[in-house]
Amino acid sequence: MDGLLTGMAERQLVGVLGRRLGEEAAIVLNGPRTVGKSTLLHALAARFGRPVLDCDDPATRAAVRSDPGRFVSGPSPILIDEYQHVPDLLDAIKAELNRDLSPGRFVLAGSTRYETLPRAGQALTGRVDVLEVLPLAQAEIDGRTDDLLMHRLLDGRALPAAQEPSVTSREEYARRITSGGMPVPLRRPPGRSRSRWFANYLDLVIERDVIELTRVRQREMLPRLLKVLAARSGQVLNIAAVAEAVGMEKSSAENYIRLLEAVFLVQRLPAWGTTLGSRITRQPKVHVVDAGVMAWLAGLTPEKIAKNDPSTLTEYGHLVETFAVGEILKQVSWWDGPVAAGHFRTAAAQEVDLVLERDDGIVFAFEIKAGTRVDRADLAGIDALRARIGTRLATAIVFYAGSLTFTHENGTLVMPIDALWRC
Repeated sequence: MDGLLTGMAERQLVGVLGRRLGEEAAIVLNGPRTVGKSTLLHALAARFGRPVLDCDDPATRAAVRSDPGRFVSGPSPILIDEYQHVPDLLDAIKAELNRDLSPGRFVLAGSTRYETLPRAGQALTGRVDVLEVLPLAQAEIDGRTDDLLMHRLLDGRALPAAQEPSVTSREEYARRITSGGMPVPLRRPPGRSRSRWFANYLDLVIERDVIELTRVRQREMLPRLLKVLAARSGQVLNIAAVAEAVGMEKSSAENYIRLLEAVFLVQRLPAWGTTLGSRITRQPKVHVVDAGVMAWLAGLTPEKIAKNDPSTLTEYGHLVETFAVGEILKQVSWWDGPVAAGHFRTAAAQEVDLVLERDDGIVFAFEIKAGTRVDRADLAGIDALRARIGTRLATAIVFYAGSLTFTHENGTLVMPIDALWRC
């Protein structure tokens, strides 16, 4: 694997979107800029022979603002890209849906989280289905999109009884993880070309999308705040400590973090199991949405990781966790049933990096390790979780950079990280 993406990656979300079009009147494709939302819209346009209304274009935006009702009537589906630039569209769509709630009427795409738009919550509550379009998963990059590990778990199907040993080297893991899943930089060779893209991308998102959301008094603080959050990705979010590190008030830091969440640069992973006792952490973890963005912000490259400097390896451990959690959540986003995601941590610092709960109460637990060994101490969080919820814990997995798949004596499955895309 050389870190390059050639051709168009087949998106798992295509099948999900096709099914939802037959069920929902309005669908919002929500995700970071340049992640492939427009590509999905244009694929629908070709399929149905319908145009795409691109509100990122200034002339189109001006025309839509002057008469939004005119642009939301006509044959279905009506396809609108970057709809967040014209919030009045949502009221016009609501009026249309009040008259006709037939499936497949509207597909909107936006680079700002739907629920953070000032009027979105009131305009289309109960009438819209939101699909997250996340950076490419490794399975999509490799073209391996059948029989995914997370879908086997969530469907209640048995995992393979035995697997061939992984041949993914430490160097290849480092290349994959630091490359991330954004399509454009994956088509560029590692090095200066990718670095320029990441720098320009973050400038664009902060200067355009964040500033459009609200008036920011300390705009120069946003890149600094994002860098601090990247250094703490995969850790419990302590807003007071983040604010102190950046040099701003806690309330301002909280508001600015919400802005970075709104444009899909960071995400919070809520605490799970807070009803299990008073000694369960209630603070969320923070993760950068794309591991490639995190690696660029932290200055982590495969060459730097290969030097085995202890401080670098600590940062790399957090990057591996963010990467693996992201890979799992991408696969979950393609599964049709509702799944709650969070992290579990006790007051004694026993933790599980990711917990998934189906709507029937069945739980799956995942711990991520950057090393090639799994020690008994690495299972303390899973043991603590199992002690509290018993048989509700259907499967616990430790993903690591080793080569073998085996079951630990406590029933935890130990698997190579690449099982997420080679299963």
